[in-house]
Amino acid sequence: MSKTDSKNHTHSEHEHRKSHHSEKIKTNLVSRLNRIEGQVRGVKRLIDDDTYCDDVLNVIASIQSALSGVGGLLLEYHMKSCVVQQIKEGDETVVDELMKTIRKLAK
Repeated sequence: MSKTDSKNHTHSEHEHRKSHHSEKIKTNLVSRLNRIEGQVRGVKRLIDDDTYCDDVLNVIASIQSALSGVGGLLLEYHMKSCVVQQIKEGDETVVDELMKTIRKLAK
């Protein structure tokens, strides 16, 4: 498959790719995700305890904001490492892939 044939990529063709983030970056992302996971469990408890809906919705908004933050950081790291590397290697299809991902994150 040529590098310019981006529209025919399947999920399995991308599975061999790995990120190249430092341990510090991975630790930061995992720490944030662990906090989010705890918040999600907290929402379940709030619902079980019949907590006032507006209070639960505010916690959910906080979780969504935290997830957006993780997504934004990962996008930044991805652009600075993976995308730059692929462009240096001559694979400009990564730009189309990135744009598609950005559109999904913006929804």
